Amino acid sequence: MNTKTQSNETISEAELLALGKRAFLSLGMSDQDTNDLVSILVMADLFGISTHGLSRIESYGDRLKIGGINPKPNIRIERLAPALIGVDGDNGVGPVVGMRTLNAAMEAAREFGIAAAFARGSNHFGPISPYSLIAAEKGFASIIGSNATTTIAPWGGSDARLGNSPLGFGVPNPNGKPFLLDMAMSVVARAKIRNALKRGESIPDTWGTDAQGKSTTDPKVALDGFLLPIGGHKGYGLALMVDLFAGLLSNAGYLTHIQSWQDAPDEPQNLGHFFILIDTSRLGSSAWLSERMVDFANILMDSPPADPSKPVIVPGMIELAKLEKQRKNGVEISSETLALLRQYAGDK
Repeated sequence: MNTKTQSNETISEAELLALGKRAFLSLGMSDQDTNDLVSILVMADLFGISTHGLSRIESYGDRLKIGGINPKPNIRIERLAPALIGVDGDNGVGPVVGMRTLNAAMEAAREFGIAAAFARGSNHFGPISPYSLIAAEKGFASIIGSNATTTIAPWGGSDARLGNSPLGFGVPNPNGKPFLLDMAMSVVARAKIRNALKRGESIPDTWGTDAQGKSTTDPKVALDGFLLPIGGHKGYGLALMVDLFAGLLSNAGYLTHIQSWQDAPDEPQNLGHFFILIDTSRLGSSAWLSERMVDFANILMDSPPADPSKPVIVPGMIELAKLEKQRKNGVEISSETLALLRQYAGDK
């Protein structure tokens, strides 16, 4: 394959937030909803997760324009029990529904020590790690998940009936960096395969299969086939359990009941999300938690590395280091994404 070089530009976080907000405001969204949406997507870019950052203006924008996503949803929050929350996202942009659900869960968890919130009527809500970081910075440990469009075959099956449903965990560290684990159930996200196709690059044969379930290095063939789950049947099991929590229990769509935003961009997806939060201040003092978190990290990172050039790391360390660096030096964004943002924003 011929390789196409993708050019990047560096822009400050403040400029990127302002540009993203102008772009989404032009699509008919409210001011507050735009703030929530852009804060999640820019944080994804700060983490270096560009496939789930402001590059999503392409798919979100197309669907907002044709009515596949409601630009001004009437999001309804219901207390089903003291610490149990149901959220109807009214087909809003995923990160908007996600932030409303997270805020409702944090409010209930602060009151009762623990809370679970289930959202339905949503769409793709970006990566999980921004939500986990927001919760961790307020002292909450979290378990967060979402279901997704079908891209994985059931273990032993020959057609896509299961989504690449992401799952994340976060544990705060009052005087240091939290632990953040954000993982989808496939070896890589589908967006990485799409980006390889755009660049004219081949992919590893562990990423996806063709329509007959055979491994392939051709991104176009993989996009017409299936994603491979992590850990074989274990990844398949994790993916379906996330869908049970995010889709079935939330009364959202699940498995093949979820509309594909690519095949039916003008139809609501009815994705579901779940947020389980624990107020760690109820478990002990901040000094107690910080001491244990530091000790926990040191036990792992003090292990002599098998490769001296690759020291042991803990979940979230790479992303948080990128966030710190890019907040200082500027955020690296593809020129293609910036051009699309500027086009929507009406910039010359």
